[in-house]
Amino acid sequence: MSSQDTKSSYGAVDGRTADKVFKGVAYGCGILILVVLAAVALFLLFRAWPLIGGDQKDNAAVIESFTGGNAHNFWQYVGPLVFGTVLVAALALLLAFFVAVGIALFISHYAPRRVATVLSYIVDLLAAIPSVIYGLWGGIVLVPAIAPFWNWVAKYLGWIPIFAGPAANPPRTVATVAVVLAVMILPIITSMSRDIFLQTPRLQEEAALALGATKWEMVRLAVLPFGRSGVISASMLGLGRALGETMAVLMILSPGLTYSVRLLKASRNQTIAANIAAQYPEANSLGVSTLIGTGLVLFLITFLVNFAARRITEKVSAQ
Repeated sequence: MSSQDTKSSYGAVDGRTADKVFKGVAYGCGILILVVLAAVALFLLFRAWPLIGGDQKDNAAVIESFTGGNAHNFWQYVGPLVFGTVLVAALALLLAFFVAVGIALFISHYAPRRVATVLSYIVDLLAAIPSVIYGLWGGIVLVPAIAPFWNWVAKYLGWIPIFAGPAANPPRTVATVAVVLAVMILPIITSMSRDIFLQTPRLQEEAALALGATKWEMVRLAVLPFGRSGVISASMLGLGRALGETMAVLMILSPGLTYSVRLLKASRNQTIAANIAAQYPEANSLGVSTLIGTGLVLFLITFLVNFAARRITEKVSAQ
């Protein structure tokens, strides 16, 4: 056997070994994710077990202390929290989604190269700002600044139930929190959507333009269909952050435990994450179990949202 054949055989063996090592590492990383997810679920279930299997009279006493006697069991307590969490997150996504897609399209297909580069840096920087900074900005700057606008909305659109007035002053309401959360998730959706739009096959774009399509028609026929599944994934990622946001909500929202959709009223809604942060410092051991039980509910909600997003993305990609 020649030296060249020997080198080729050694190279083939080394290549197969590297493939096996890489495959093992990839499998290990995938299994690690499942292990971490299971560990989090088991931790929440274990710490919430005194609430689930303990003395219901003691549980009722703790819940009554949290709510001032307005709720007497866990589901009466967690129901309004789930409603408030979903309401705030859905409003934030509704406010941010179309703006984020528009900014992403502008950066990827309309802005000059230098402007697009600067905007991309700014978007990525905004995505890295801690939530407590957004909370400070919202509480100190946005709350007093947006009050006249909410008063105008209540005055001229108050015939719509969700905008019924008078608006709270200061407006530490669901509407204000939704605006802050929309600003928080805007760069996340924008960044991911921009990267997806930039991956649109160049030949598809040029084919649309060659057939006489305008720039917008090319975007509508080639770019948006290509990036649809990615945009859905980006929006669900933003929704996940809004569902779990704590500090910004805690620093702005005036809490309440009702099933209210009056967005301009204070002391109507609260989110699970902000409620845990507010109640945890003064809770006893059973109170901590109750709060962790609400955290388990939030974990399940987030899991279901991401599962549904995955299924939607798969269906859209298959079309």
